Amino acid sequence: MMKECLQFLIEPAKKLKIRLKESRKKVKLEKKEPLVESQLFIMELARELNRICQRSNILCHIWTGEDIWTASVCREFIVEWATVLEKRVQYEKSEKKDWKGHLLCMLEGGGEYDMGPHKRVIMDWTRNIKGRPQPTVWPGEPVLMMLDDLEFQWKRGRLPNLFPAMELVMLAVLNADSPIKVLISLTEFLLFFFAVWNWICDAAEDVTLDSESAHSGLLISDDEKRMRCGLERRDIPRCPRRFDGWWCAVGQEGYASGRHYWEVEVGERDWRLGVAKASAVRQGFRSLNTDTGYLTLRLERGTDLKALTVPATPLPQSLVPRKVGIYLDYEQSQLSFYDVEKRSHLYTYTEKFTEELYPVFGTVEVVKDLVIRPADAKQRCLCPGPCLWN
Repeated sequence: MMKECLQFLIEPAKKLKIRLKESRKKVKLEKKEPLVESQLFIMELARELNRICQRSNILCHIWTGEDIWTASVCREFIVEWATVLEKRVQYEKSEKKDWKGHLLCMLEGGGEYDMGPHKRVIMDWTRNIKGRPQPTVWPGEPVLMMLDDLEFQWKRGRLPNLFPAMELVMLAVLNADSPIKVLISLTEFLLFFFAVWNWICDAAEDVTLDSESAHSGLLISDDEKRMRCGLERRDIPRCPRRFDGWWCAVGQEGYASGRHYWEVEVGERDWRLGVAKASAVRQGFRSLNTDTGYLTLRLERGTDLKALTVPATPLPQSLVPRKVGIYLDYEQSQLSFYDVEKRSHLYTYTEKFTEELYPVFGTVEVVKDLVIRPADAKQRCLCPGPCLWN
């Protein structure tokens, strides 16, 4: 009887073991599926770019084989960037033809011999960069922020591959100051930033003011999109969610996850924008800074622009904006401010968020309204001019 019971347990276990063995064998065979030349080239290019461009570790997912592109995507990338490099980089051309290199191109297998000349252009470019006195490139904070976001979205399955990351790194290296004469036009430079703007604008939110949180001295429009300071305080009931010291209000909706973006037209003299933590106290005149649960940008007297860290971080007067874009990426612990008209970065807070965050708005101006722009006003950039940027 006992033997029959054990047999009852052993047989399914054997079958499970066989299925697992077959599954592992199938995975092993799939991993051994040979890659074509263009795929191997992209993996090696990612490794070289990782060495050239500082803090481009996102590319390790490509050269280690975690992110393998299809052959057609690889060929598209190679042809596109070889064309760009041929037009933009002035190489020292030898009078003698490189017959050895030409022969190598012709002998490439896998039906991809036509990719040979394009690959040689890209290989020559990376070789020239590595041969200069300072072979590494600093891509800049906007690029790094974008790369971090792309990696995060790829890991979450929202991006099919890291093609955009490779393009950003290539463009960052092209724009770097180096002995190689890179001829990047203003149009191409702006197109890079448009890619960043479009990514941010995908997270546009329709933010409205919470009139129940507004200071009694603020006048809120009927559509709850505008506010300014009134000449007299309104007679309204006090409550814990209402500001009774600083002339501020919060948005109706708080955020505890995801990416969110909103834009605000501000006055010329005084305003504050950012986010307030759900636990932040709204009563009294305590400083609305990082110590009290507020991550904000503040303008005073028309020229004094600062991030309200502890101590405050002053920003150049030249950065004072008229339209401010606020971008929140909760999981990435990032809150960034942008000048919408100049399409430029102002300041970024990096802090691990653990509670709900509410958009916060403040002004003491009595003439000009502080205006929250509707989500559909954040039109994606489709051309290199300012005409489509509303």
